[in-house]
Amino acid sequence: MPRHSPLIPPDLRSQLETARLDTLALLRSLDQALVPKAHIPNIDQLFELDADCAEALWALDQPPTSLDFAAMVRDTLVSLQQLPGARQRLREALRRADKPRVISLETAIRAALDLSEAYNDVLGRDPQSR
Repeated sequence: MPRHSPLIPPDLRSQLETARLDTLALLRSLDQALVPKAHIPNIDQLFELDADCAEALWALDQPPTSLDFAAMVRDTLVSLQQLPGARQRLREALRRADKPRVISLETAIRAALDLSEAYNDVLGRDPQSR
């Protein structure tokens, strides 16, 4: 898709990258804090929204005639709107004993993430070539 297409907001890629990095930081903090999956409510919703963002990053690298970009942008903007709330609801629903450690780790992890990590699991994308 042309970089300046009227169908695609000019900052969509950066919004997607930021959303994926924010979500990755939370997920890694849950893992490093050793929070059992049984104590992580609604994590599937977070995975689904993150997958939507990964798919949109993939779509942005596709030829202009290969996809319905208007539908992709519409659906992606909905996911981007839902992600902050989904992350916050997950944090709020954690056990009291897990919250401080998860939040502390999340902040430190997010600060250390490299932009290329936003492209983890994006098909056909080599993070080293960006």
